[in-house]
Amino acid sequence: MELSQLIDILGENTTITLAGLLIGTLFGLFAQRSRFCMRSAVVEFWNRQGTAKLAIWLCAFSSAVIATQLFIALGWLDVSQARQLSATGSLSGALVGGLLFGIGMILARGCSSRMLILAANGNLRALLTGLIFAVTAQASLNGALSPLRQWLSGLWTISGGASRDLLATAHVGHLGGILFGLLWLVAAIHFTRRSRLHHREWLGGLGVGIMIALAWMTTFRIGSQSFDIVPVQSLSFTGPSADVLMLVLSPPGQPWDFNIGLVPGVVLGSFIAALWGRELKLEGFKDGHSMRRYIAGAVCMGFGGMLAGGCAVGAGISGAAIFALTAWLALIGMWLGGGLTNWLVDRPRPHPAGTTESIGKAAVQP
Repeated sequence: MELSQLIDILGENTTITLAGLLIGTLFGLFAQRSRFCMRSAVVEFWNRQGTAKLAIWLCAFSSAVIATQLFIALGWLDVSQARQLSATGSLSGALVGGLLFGIGMILARGCSSRMLILAANGNLRALLTGLIFAVTAQASLNGALSPLRQWLSGLWTISGGASRDLLATAHVGHLGGILFGLLWLVAAIHFTRRSRLHHREWLGGLGVGIMIALAWMTTFRIGSQSFDIVPVQSLSFTGPSADVLMLVLSPPGQPWDFNIGLVPGVVLGSFIAALWGRELKLEGFKDGHSMRRYIAGAVCMGFGGMLAGGCAVGAGISGAAIFALTAWLALIGMWLGGGLTNWLVDRPRPHPAGTTESIGKAAVQP
């Protein structure tokens, strides 16, 4: 059955929502089995404590870049109308938002996508953190924090079009994007072999990246055959979390779309993967101090992600895969903000016995 026939039978909204549900489910499966988490990669990198989590993140990042650019080069995908490239962007928002998100993911011991994955596995800390993240994101979009977000975003802007496209600016084309992704894939393979990762982990990392590229192509293909406007987009968890929150709190909310299917799909996929791996386990907070830390981290991620135009996945990989300037600035901000916060709060320090301990007692594994 052709896509146009499926759209005629199910309708545009149902088709795009089911696409989000399916891709989200597969993303949840891959992310749960691989332990994909940008925060863990950042901590490993700055602490120089192994390379396993960094290898998984690089597998996801490189595969997303290669597959997305390959789809564009083959004519299967056109991202020129994607929000990250076509609309006016905020350089100040990307920088400040990226830094805030990086700070938040260290405090919350996980990025927004990781919180969603863990919540589906029975982690009540992640569930509360995710709810506060979604509330803050919605407040930043249309609520009490919206004026502050708009003011910060307006400090330094850039017009949409070629000026936001790093490949166009560098005059290297999509072949250059593919080669760039291949370089990071080589690095991923090196760290994978060095860390002796289980095939489940590095294959899961590759799967995460491919789902991001597949989301770009799927939304474009559905949009090109729909009468209504269907945004060309990929995976992100800041705006979609806020959308699902509002749908639950005030039904029927907005019309069903890719985002509405994405979040439940990730939860479903992660739950299935955890059930399959016998990893379902109820976990909660140990004390009030740790709870304050998680709440602060969730607020920073919610506001920072909305200000930056995406989270660790939305800006850090989805936006970076199409070489959007603001996405790359946000990604750099996340790595810098995360590294600085990790050094200030959780850095290992010498112990009298010759060992080391973390100031915040935070492990690499969230």
